[in-house]
Amino acid sequence: MKPKKDTVLVVEGMDCTNCALGIKKQLDKAGLDNVDVNFATAEVRFNSASEEQTEFAIHKINKMGYKVVANLSEEEQIVKKGLSSIEIKFYFSIIFTIPLLTAMFIPIDFLHNSYFQLALGLPVYLIGMWHFGKSAFFSIKSGVPNMDVLITIGTTAAFFYSLSGTLLDLGHNYQFYETSASIISLVLLGNLLEHKAIKKTTSAIDELVKMQKVTARLISTVNGIEQITEIEASKVRKDDMLLVNLGDKIPADGIVYWGEGNANESAITGESVEVEKQTGNAVIGGTILVSGNIKVKVTAIGNQSVLGQIIDLVKNAQQDKPEMQNLADRISAVFVPVVLLISVVTFLINYFAADIDFQHSLLRCIAVLVIACPCALGLAIPTAVIVGVGRVAKQGILIKGASTIQKINDIKTIIFDKTGTLTTGNFTIRAINTNDISENEAKKILFSLEKFSTHPIAVSITNELKNEFPIELNDIKDEKGISISGIDNQGNNYAAGSYRIAKHETSDYSHSVYLVKNGKLVATVDLQDEIRADVPQTIDFFKSKDVKIILLSGDKKEKCDIFASQLNFDGVYSEKLPAEKLELVEQLNKNNDLCMVGDGINDAPALSKAAVGISLSDSTQIAIKSAQVVLLNGKINLLSKAWLISHATMKVIKQNLFWAFFYNIIAIPIAAFGLLDPMIAAASMALSDVVVILNSLRLRTKKLK
Repeated sequence: MKPKKDTVLVVEGMDCTNCALGIKKQLDKAGLDNVDVNFATAEVRFNSASEEQTEFAIHKINKMGYKVVANLSEEEQIVKKGLSSIEIKFYFSIIFTIPLLTAMFIPIDFLHNSYFQLALGLPVYLIGMWHFGKSAFFSIKSGVPNMDVLITIGTTAAFFYSLSGTLLDLGHNYQFYETSASIISLVLLGNLLEHKAIKKTTSAIDELVKMQKVTARLISTVNGIEQITEIEASKVRKDDMLLVNLGDKIPADGIVYWGEGNANESAITGESVEVEKQTGNAVIGGTILVSGNIKVKVTAIGNQSVLGQIIDLVKNAQQDKPEMQNLADRISAVFVPVVLLISVVTFLINYFAADIDFQHSLLRCIAVLVIACPCALGLAIPTAVIVGVGRVAKQGILIKGASTIQKINDIKTIIFDKTGTLTTGNFTIRAINTNDISENEAKKILFSLEKFSTHPIAVSITNELKNEFPIELNDIKDEKGISISGIDNQGNNYAAGSYRIAKHETSDYSHSVYLVKNGKLVATVDLQDEIRADVPQTIDFFKSKDVKIILLSGDKKEKCDIFASQLNFDGVYSEKLPAEKLELVEQLNKNNDLCMVGDGINDAPALSKAAVGISLSDSTQIAIKSAQVVLLNGKINLLSKAWLISHATMKVIKQNLFWAFFYNIIAIPIAAFGLLDPMIAAASMALSDVVVILNSLRLRTKKLK
């Protein structure tokens, strides 16, 4: 069976959440898998088994009155120059609307002529029907009526009431073409402002995509002579050879095979410190070579590169929905029918019960229709999510899914793996215990042996004892995982290693390194992991937020207790195998409020069982696949930034939802009682969307305390 691929379509014409719900309902009904429609990003995602299925989905969406303008699965990008369709419609309608509004304030006879007003109002009404009416028709057909249904009914009622007054010559009291035209122009203005504001919320994606659009210097060999050809980075292929000069953006992921220099990887990792690159080192596409010149063999391009995967992750996270989005979607689905019912009841009560004349009863009915705003409700969550995910990405934090933002905000317990997570991987000597030799002699022997090993412990010991004068050793033997040994000029046999080389001499297995001379234990070494510089501050931060902090490690109890004594943990679990770590995480995550922080490789099973799994692995490709959150530069203090941004995002979401509900609860009754002119109602409705978006945009620059 042919595997399904992720397909992303860019769709024009979605004006509110109900538009997105309507498209989703139709594609689900058509049998497409994993359909997700995001009104804010104008993207439709689904799993496609064939090109025919994708073409069917495009046909279905276009038939509903929307327009598919790009298929991103084919890496098509449509760049439009000049005015957008919404701008053209707005500017066209406002030209005819302004004279109609002018007639309300200036007593010029021809401006008040009913046929002149009809001539001005008709083009605006036709534009409105083309924009809102078509959308309204297809939304009703899809079974999920959208906001455009309300606008269409309201403007149509106003226009045809005025038209009947003109044709029957009923006088000025039956003329309010300006109401119909103003509603259409103001809502178009609201759509225009909304689209421009939403574009700002997606700036994080735009900036990442721009990093891929660079020029590459392709190296080719002709008759034994190297030639350099400049090509677009999109045309680079795996295994190509590229020249990268000082100041260039590195076009693709690769391995340096010639030259050396320093790269600024801050755009990817958030880390401002330059990274040295020389032969054999990996480089990341989109980063900048700030010194030197290098030649690179390409290892990954497009979606397979680090930057490509980051872009996909950020996009997917922005498409994902927090749990509270489901409630907003359910409310949006019934919102329009409820408002239609309220508007009808408003007219009936005003006209029959309150003895209000037909014209004013109709105006109140129209005001109810146009002031109701399901868009604000639909925009409340996705706009905040888009900005929040974009901001954490700029900090070098990748969050898989908007639901993860909500989970981070709800964290009550954090489990930290010790080695490689809270520690740097470097070790320092805590104590050297000797027997029959001096401490200085033990240091010389240790340095002389360990300098021949590449084991991390050996490297740490060698670095610490580098000022010692070595003794000459021969016949060096390195038994991986056991010991390294050698013989001096007097024939003495020395070995440094694990407890296995000294178990015939002692039952104490608590030391880090054992030193044996001619088979006799002469010294033991106790090492301690070097704590990352930002760990104490991070732990204190979460303690101040009443979050429990737990240490989890496979190390011996004595080592974990010594380590824990330096930091403020609420619990310590030592000597745990991977299966036991997994069991412990499942046990502590009963309330789904547990966060596990590990290296993203060895701790992958436990990370997947936590409510939030966070990886600090420097192996970016592996880390991306193993956790819900990846701290790209490996700094633990990014965890507190992720929490602060998640907390701020959830706060903005709640503010947006409050405004959306509050606005409709207050505005609809005001309109029903005749205290709001339909034109003011239309302006209020348009501005309510913009208020929600602007509140979400505050997240881009909001100071985190």
